[in-house]
Amino acid sequence: MYALAEELFPITRSLTGPGYRETLHRLEAVAGPMQQHRFATGEQVFDWSIPKEWTVRDAWVKDAAGATVVSLERSNLHLVNYSAPFSGRLPLAELQAHLFSLPDQPDAIPYRTSYYKDSWGFCLTDTQRRELPAGEYEVLVDSDLAPGHVEVGEVVIEGESDSEVLFSTYCCHPSMANNELSGPVVVAHLARLLREREQKPRLTYRFLFLPETIGAVAYLSRFGERLKDNLEAGFVVTCIGDPGDFTYKRSRRGDTLADRAAEHALGHAGHPYELLDFFATGSDERQYCSPAFNLPVGSLMRSMYATYPEYHTSLDDMSFISAPALGDSLRIYNDILAAIEANEIFEATHPYCEPQLGARGLYPTTGGASLDALHLPDMMHVLNFCDGSADLLSVAERGNRPISELRPVVDLLVSHGLLKRAEATGPRQPSWA
Repeated sequence: MYALAEELFPITRSLTGPGYRETLHRLEAVAGPMQQHRFATGEQVFDWSIPKEWTVRDAWVKDAAGATVVSLERSNLHLVNYSAPFSGRLPLAELQAHLFSLPDQPDAIPYRTSYYKDSWGFCLTDTQRRELPAGEYEVLVDSDLAPGHVEVGEVVIEGESDSEVLFSTYCCHPSMANNELSGPVVVAHLARLLREREQKPRLTYRFLFLPETIGAVAYLSRFGERLKDNLEAGFVVTCIGDPGDFTYKRSRRGDTLADRAAEHALGHAGHPYELLDFFATGSDERQYCSPAFNLPVGSLMRSMYATYPEYHTSLDDMSFISAPALGDSLRIYNDILAAIEANEIFEATHPYCEPQLGARGLYPTTGGASLDALHLPDMMHVLNFCDGSADLLSVAERGNRPISELRPVVDLLVSHGLLKRAEATGPRQPSWA
């Protein structure tokens, strides 16, 4: 994952254009066959309109002596993303209106965009900006804004059921390792892990790679009703590569399968974490959880967006993320996926008193045999609490046990006819709540 992030880091990405498409192509090589949904410039998607496609070839500012002050070649953060074409000379006083820096972070280049207004600009460190000499400057922004497309990449791994789980991430920011690349590389490798499993998954898994905000809005405009019908759980994956503690932002509903599975996985992972209730700003969860959709979508992050000083600056570079942090993040997301896969409703076939386990070879018949070795406490727990009134995740939480350890016990008891899958009738209130 770290190597993939290094490979993608220098690409000049935006909402649209060659850099975005190249990024999707390289992610597809890991995630698997990717369908691309295209939304044409001018297409109305709810209250938004698909913007023009942006292509940039070169951009720089030179001083009166001809020395390059800033350039796209040095850093693609130097150019305000989506800058309109411009060529000309202007004095420093006029140029300043097109320059952006961070006085409180004088050595960082900020990330700025101009998606929905034709303008141009450059970003630089505040230290450099304060040292610019008076005089005339030459400016070039060699770019195009022309009719094109917003594209959403989608990888689908079909399961035994039409019920779906969604992992959504964005690929539109240039040269920011945590805020941008950690999400796509983790999601691509999560898809890879699921594809490489020998057994077909129980649920269908949908992995989306899109430009933030406009991509989610566009996708929902075309496929939102299907998600309303089929989505069991979903996650927006971003800011997941730094070594900070985990942060889980709940869905708008607050008690969905996504929330329960994420909190369960975090609770048994051994890492510090923080739980946050849903709020209406942030990343694409605010689109999936908008009132008319209100989908079961949360977001597991590490250091949450806009809470760390490197956010949306050149300091969010490859040194800010790490391979171990990416590995832990992938492991947690894989644990969440596994918890969702394991979560079915079961009921005991012998609910009157406990069944005779010894006759089935499930109870030690010799003195000194280890009950733990035979998972007897877990067997007794699931036989008692799997009464058809609650899912296995609830049963695991009742016993403060990881669902990953209860599910093999459940499968053993099913094979002996002591448990059976209950009819699926939607969420239930546990009889023992």
